Amino acid sequence: MFTNLNASEFEEAIKKDPEAVLIDVRTPEEFMAGHIPNSLNINLMGVDFMDKIQALDREKSYYVYCRSGGRSASACGAMASIGFPKLYNLAGGIMSWSGEVE
Repeated sequence: MFTNLNASEFEEAIKKDPEAVLIDVRTPEEFMAGHIPNSLNINLMGVDFMDKIQALDREKSYYVYCRSGGRSASACGAMASIGFPKLYNLAGGIMSWSGEVE
């Protein structure tokens, strides 16, 4: 299970959570073109996606995004299926984001 947040809710939540981990599940090329500051790039389509996800701390909160919200919803579903309890998807993806991008 995961929670969909709109862009303003997503931005507010990561500001309030000092332990928040941002994950951009787009390709490395998309990530390099612009991403939310302090994001990890874990490509959903990469062969090592599940290995990288397995290595993450299940106690933390994960805020996941992609271009439009589809891939990040899939990533959240995969993470939920292996026991991650605190997952938040950016509905509308980075295309809906009005905050800082680097």
